[in-house]
Amino acid sequence: MQTYVALLYSIILGEGRRVVMSDLKVMAEGLGLQNPRTLVATGNLVFECRKTSIGALEKRLETAFEKAFGRHVDIIVRDAADWVSLAGHNPFAAESAETGDQVAVRVMRKPVAEDALSALQACAAEDEKVQLVGGDIWLVFSRERPGSRLLAAASHKRLGIGTSRNWNTVRKLAEMVGSRAVGQ
Repeated sequence: MQTYVALLYSIILGEGRRVVMSDLKVMAEGLGLQNPRTLVATGNLVFECRKTSIGALEKRLETAFEKAFGRHVDIIVRDAADWVSLAGHNPFAAESAETGDQVAVRVMRKPVAEDALSALQACAAEDEKVQLVGGDIWLVFSRERPGSRLLAAASHKRLGIGTSRNWNTVRKLAEMVGSRAVGQ
C-alpha cells in the first residue's frame, strides 16, 4: 500500500455551501481508499491505496467528487515520499519558523517553468519572496500588505492547475505521512 496526500483546490460548493470533511472521507471510502483522514477543514485528505499513477488517481478523485458534491474541483495528489520531500525543501525555513501562516507553497499539477519566476518576483512587494523548487512555487507573503499582488499572479489562469497551502499545513501533512514514506 502507498500513502497519498490529496489537496482540493476549493471546498466551496456555492453560496453558503462547503464540503464537510466527514463527507469527503465517506467519498474516499466509497472509492476503496484505505484509512482516509483529513487535516483542518480546508480540503486536505491523506489515504492509502495500491500504488497507481498520480494522474489516474487525480482523475478518479475528481470524478468521484463531482458525482458526490455536484461540482468539479481540481485535486492535486502527491505520494507520501514526494510530500515529505516537498516539505523538506522549504527554501524559507527561517520565515516559516517565525510566521508559518505567511509562508505558502503553491503545489502544481505540472511543474511551473523557470521563466514564470521572474513574472512572480515582479509582483512581489519589498518584504515578499518567491522561489521555485521542484516545479512548485514557494511564497512569503507580507504581514504589512494583506492585499498582496502575488496571490493573483500565482493563479490558475497564469500558472496552471495548482493549490496553495501554508507552511503550518504542509508541515502537519508531512508529519501525518512521514513515517509511512520511509521504506516505501
